[in-house]
Amino acid sequence: MISQKYKDMLGQKSVIREMSAAGHKMGEEIGFDNVFDYSLGNPSVPAPKKVEDVIKKLLEETEPLSLHGYSEGHGILQVRKKIAAYLAKTYDIPYTYEDVFMASGAAGALAHAFRAVVCPGEEIITFAPFFPEYRPYIETTGAVLKVVPANTETFQINFEAFEQMITEKTAAVLINTPNNPSGIVYSTETIRKLAEVLSKAQETYGHDIYIISDEPYREIVFSGVDAPCVSQFYDNTIMCYSYSKSLSLPGERIGYVAVNPACKDAALIVHMCTQISRGIGHNCPASLLQLTVAELLGETSDLSVYEENANILYEALTKMGFSCVRPGGTFYMFPKSPEEDAKAFCQKALAYNLVLVPGDSFGCPGFFRISYCVPTEKVKRSLAAFEKLAKEYGLC
Repeated sequence: MISQKYKDMLGQKSVIREMSAAGHKMGEEIGFDNVFDYSLGNPSVPAPKKVEDVIKKLLEETEPLSLHGYSEGHGILQVRKKIAAYLAKTYDIPYTYEDVFMASGAAGALAHAFRAVVCPGEEIITFAPFFPEYRPYIETTGAVLKVVPANTETFQINFEAFEQMITEKTAAVLINTPNNPSGIVYSTETIRKLAEVLSKAQETYGHDIYIISDEPYREIVFSGVDAPCVSQFYDNTIMCYSYSKSLSLPGERIGYVAVNPACKDAALIVHMCTQISRGIGHNCPASLLQLTVAELLGETSDLSVYEENANILYEALTKMGFSCVRPGGTFYMFPKSPEEDAKAFCQKALAYNLVLVPGDSFGCPGFFRISYCVPTEKVKRSLAAFEKLAKEYGLC
């Protein structure tokens, strides 16, 4: 008999993918150059040439059996050592290889982190707006996802609502900064207060509460924006990282879990990840990719285009009458829909060849996401379409 749980999930498809499919269909009909597709968060800048150079060198100089063979359950030891050394130097936290577990991107890292510190029936709290896939990631573990309503004025944490949601069942808090979909970066003040609230909650309930920090956009932070390292403020922090955005390698599925060495049972958690892999069939990411990223620590693609696109869109859209909190990083912004039903608004936008994503599944009805990882010339050309849409709503 087939699984009813996963059969039921067929009726809960990703709205991001659905809007992308609509944009693709439109592109086939009128030409992709004429469609302003802001649906998917797929990096629009190429990986650095050094990625190709490193891979070529590995293929030419590394013994094939070791290059293409299985790595140990935690990941390749020399890779973990290099990543730990990089993190220790960058964030002044004494990471060692024993704190690092290699994973298949941030999604794979999150899958391990959830299972390591949260038991079925316990609760993970996250903050709206949030990446919609968090829901299936968490609920398929048997844990319960609780969502704190958004502070739509700033998209920083709504602490009043958050503190009311913490209970004895709270095992972890999941944060994403820089944030998808808002583009907001949690400030030092926000992270410090979050740490204080959780420290008090740990004392109140007599058990550890972890921060699981989803950080695939860590390097995409705009000029002058305060972007603290979460692990520096709270010992029980588990960092989940991906090279998908920083190196423009989303299809390679490579990242890691890094447990703060000050975290209780830090080494135990990393060892537990190998056993979690046995249960979910993870069995380590590709050896070639592990060895590649180990030679590229601190390198990024040319990420400046995202800030340029953000500035163009923010200035133009707010001038047209759209309301939007200015993004501080990522390649997303999250304007308020000019009508209450953001789904209806995004459907109307299709008539202007604009593919946008309604904010309902992000936990913020009445908003919509723009994923501006597209060529800058296309961003500029899309402004006329946005203006026509704005005029339909009487914004300008």
